[in-house]
Amino acid sequence: MHTLRGLRMLLVGPVPPPAGGMANQTRQLAELLRGQGCVVEQVATNAAYRPSWVARVPLLRAGFRLLPYLWALWRGCGRNDVVHLMANSGWSWHLFALPAIGVARLRGTPVVVNYRGGEAAAFLARSAGIVGWALRRCQRLVVPSGFLREVFASHGIGAEIVPNIVDTTRFRPAEVAERGYGLIVARNLEPIYDNATALRAFALVRRVHPEARLTIAGTGPEAGALQALAKELGIEAAVDFAGRLERDEMAARLRHSRIALNPSLVDNMPNSVLEALASGVPVVSTAVGGVPFIVHDGATALLVPPGDAQAMAAALLRLLAEPELAQRLSANGLREAQRYTWEQVAPLWAAVYAEAVAGRGGARGQGVAA
Repeated sequence: MHTLRGLRMLLVGPVPPPAGGMANQTRQLAELLRGQGCVVEQVATNAAYRPSWVARVPLLRAGFRLLPYLWALWRGCGRNDVVHLMANSGWSWHLFALPAIGVARLRGTPVVVNYRGGEAAAFLARSAGIVGWALRRCQRLVVPSGFLREVFASHGIGAEIVPNIVDTTRFRPAEVAERGYGLIVARNLEPIYDNATALRAFALVRRVHPEARLTIAGTGPEAGALQALAKELGIEAAVDFAGRLERDEMAARLRHSRIALNPSLVDNMPNSVLEALASGVPVVSTAVGGVPFIVHDGATALLVPPGDAQAMAAALLRLLAEPELAQRLSANGLREAQRYTWEQVAPLWAAVYAEAVAGRGGARGQGVAA
């Protein structure tokens, strides 16, 4: 069996703050790898600008972040066994993933690309050529879901699956089963997560259950517009825009929620859904992207079409009206969450790293078909 102990890892990716799906997974992976005896050095793709005023100058800030980033990559690649690169779609790929792959190749350090972009289909439709070219210079392409593996396969690019990790010591069911009528959405306030439809659905739920409350845990550019919409819908007093919550507070909020709602228009393998399952909270989610690969309608969640407030409200009301269904989804979700514990995922990563390191110097790129 492969081991993580003694492995020297350069982990490249975003880190909190701000917290977010990929940043949280990067932080969590670093903590867990160190707990297994792996020596982890991190290079942040979202490091703070120095001096801070540079952040207000678009072109200048790119250069001020890129040069220190390249230097950190150069030094880190020279003293580690393998690079674990957290990669995303769009400009993030071009600004951070490509330079990391290039520097690692110059330094002779094997690269494992851990691609997590929920908008991968649209991105690869535009950029499959350059993405494939770069991946052929890496040892492994790893994705967290069957959805992303299918997206890459449609462009002739092979990938293997290592799923996201959920911390079941932190995200766990409440000791008291009664959760009132609290609903929760744990997505950032950005257009792709469609919190507006969640608000419209909640307004319909309130017509039947005026005692219902909604927490929206996240920050983003749509905060003002969403607060205005809540006021327009007459639900302003019942919606708590809680902002970005740290892990322990998020776990506590979930334990006291009746239903977790994921209204996104684009998704891959949302941590918010996994954390809800691990917390024993029934989930209503849009059936987009990778979501149907991790939950099944009527078995571990209720799935609805994206952008459909009526369907979303109907699913929420069904769970509130049918406690037996809610209990079944909760129990099945708890069992499903066990697939994503560190105990299950750690051996998969250990095997990926061992194979990548063994390919150093001659087998570069054989792990990625393109």
